[in-house]
Order: sequence, then structure tokens, then C-alpha cells
Amino acid sequence: MQYLGEFLGTMVLMILGLSINANVSLAKTKGNGSGWLVISLGWAAAVMVAVMMFDRISGAHFNPAVTVGLAMADEFPWASVPFYLLAQMAGAIVGAVLVWVKFRLHFDATEDKDKKLGVFSTSPAIRSLPDNFFAEFLGTFVLVFAVVGALELAPLHPGPIGIGGIILAIGAGMGGTTGYAINPARDLGPRIAYAFVPIKNKRNPDWGYAFIPVVAPLLGGLAAGLVGKIVFSYGI
Repeated sequence: MQYLGEFLGTMVLMILGLSINANVSLAKTKGNGSGWLVISLGWAAAVMVAVMMFDRISGAHFNPAVTVGLAMADEFPWASVPFYLLAQMAGAIVGAVLVWVKFRLHFDATEDKDKKLGVFSTSPAIRSLPDNFFAEFLGTFVLVFAVVGALELAPLHPGPIGIGGIILAIGAGMGGTTGYAINPARDLGPRIAYAFVPIKNKRNPDWGYAFIPVVAPLLGGLAAGLVGKIVFSYGI
């Protein structure tokens, strides 16, 4: 049941989050051009909704970096990690396809190829792979470090409001450089979906950048889990 929860929760997160991207970016939507604040608030709310729905079923990771980070911090069993990651990736792909179906006419009406890809996956404002890597690593480190700290020290589980607040702070403050994937499934799953759905006049999926929002968050999550275990578990 917990694996189904991760699949469905990640799917819901993608449906809501990618729809926010689409509503802001695509032609002839009511929210076209509404900007970064809407994206940051919307993604935070999307995370809150998904956590609220599935926290008691799966722990509401919805993010491979969170899963490996919690395992590194001894807050989650390593034996369950591969199944969580598979469920998260599958949920992200299915959610992304459903968003394409919903916004299909608006994808067709949009001429900007980068905006079409941007609905699905992240890209840097200034392309510099070392800097982009560090931005994704640091953003994910902050996310997982905050989650581990909340689990270890807070009198109550951080819950949807706490997790949503972390996402909002990261997005509004740190997200403008790379689009803050901070989640390998959130970027790679939709990027895979984008590669095979029949969007009119689309560009390539930019596979040359795709490893950044996958590898950097995984390493950031692992580092945050290790540091969190040392700092919070042993009281250093």
C-alpha cells in the first residue's frame, strides 16, 4: 500500500505542479504570464495537498532525494528505497502525461518551444553546468536537512504545512537560477513523458542538461541525510 501511495502522491503532485507551470507559460491560458511568485506558491501548495493526502500511507516522500536522504539518516529502511524510487518515477510520468492531455490545445497554440519543454522539466536561467549542479545540490540539501531536522527535533511531524513552507522558501529564494527541481522524479519523469507525447512543433528534451536535476539532488539528499544524522541524532 505504501508503494501505491508514493505512486499516487507523486502523480497528484505532478498534475498540480506541472499544471501551474502550464497555466503560467502556455498561450491562451487565464494565468499566462502570472510569474514566479505564482509558480513558487503553487508548487508549495501542490506539495501540501499531496502530503495531506498520502502522508499516513507512505510518509509522503514523492522525491528520490528525500527517500535516499531519510535512509541515510536512518529514518527509512534501505530495503524499501528501490521500490519507492520506481513508484515515484512511474507516478511522475503518468502525472505529466495527464497534464499534456489537459493542456493539449494550449501546447498546440504556443509557439515558444522552450516554454513547452519548461512545463515539464527545469532549465537554468544561465547555463553553467557546475553552477547549475551546485544550485540543485544546495537546494536539495536544504530541503532534506530541514525534513530530517523536523523529524528528529520537532514535537510533531512537520506535516503538509511544514513541508509546504520549506518548498515555498526554497522556491521563492533559491529557485530562480535553475527552476529548483530538487527532485529527480519531478524532472526526469516529466522529461521522459515530454519525449514521447505528440506535442506539436516541440524541441528536443535537452538530455545534455537532464543529469543535473537527477544527480545533484540525489547527492544533496544523501549529504543532508548524513549531516542530519550526525547533527540531530547525536546532538552535535
